[in-house]
Amino acid sequence: VVPSPKVSDTVVEPYNATLSVHQLVENSDETFCIDNEALYEICMRTLKLSNPSYGDLNHLVSAVMSGVTTCLRFPGQLNSDLRKLAVNMVPFPRLHFFMVGFAPLTSRGAHSFRAVTVPELTQQMYDPKNMMAASDFRNGRYLTCSAIFRGKVSMKEVEDQMRNVQNKNAAYFVEWIPNNVQTALCSIPPRGLKMSSTFVGNSTSIQELFKRVGDQFTA
Repeated sequence: VVPSPKVSDTVVEPYNATLSVHQLVENSDETFCIDNEALYEICMRTLKLSNPSYGDLNHLVSAVMSGVTTCLRFPGQLNSDLRKLAVNMVPFPRLHFFMVGFAPLTSRGAHSFRAVTVPELTQQMYDPKNMMAASDFRNGRYLTCSAIFRGKVSMKEVEDQMRNVQNKNAAYFVEWIPNNVQTALCSIPPRGLKMSSTFVGNSTSIQELFKRVGDQFTA
């Protein structure tokens, strides 16, 4: 979890983050970057919470991480575990820092009463405002990405939508890694939702996040 001045209670947060990056680069196989600043923005803008607490931020983190680990916990048609995710997502060993996103976003204790469709989920999932890392993918390019859908979803519809998004945003995907979008499907939806999707992206724009922490470190 990357610190942010907006929700910070300790001065040394940027130091902790910067000093731990070396270990994460060398010793971890995949790192899901979640950014307090992005979580704060989602709570303020999307969920319309005027004063988000750590509980609200943690609610978002738990939603996205339960999406990432869905395939380990439930049976599914096209299951993918963390090892398979790493194999598909990491083109070079050191480039294993992923941006994560979730759709549909709901605040703590609230339920989504509107039925969402697969096109809406896909569109929300790729929306920079739904990313839990404060870096805009339009400032970089996706090396690889993965989408995990939960609920009663047609696989054909998912494949079609993912292809649509790729064609529309072709400029934001590197051309030297073919078939770089992976999809997984689990038929058990999260509590309180009919269907949901979790996005994991390996984008070069993640450098904005490290740059911000680096600037706080040297400030």
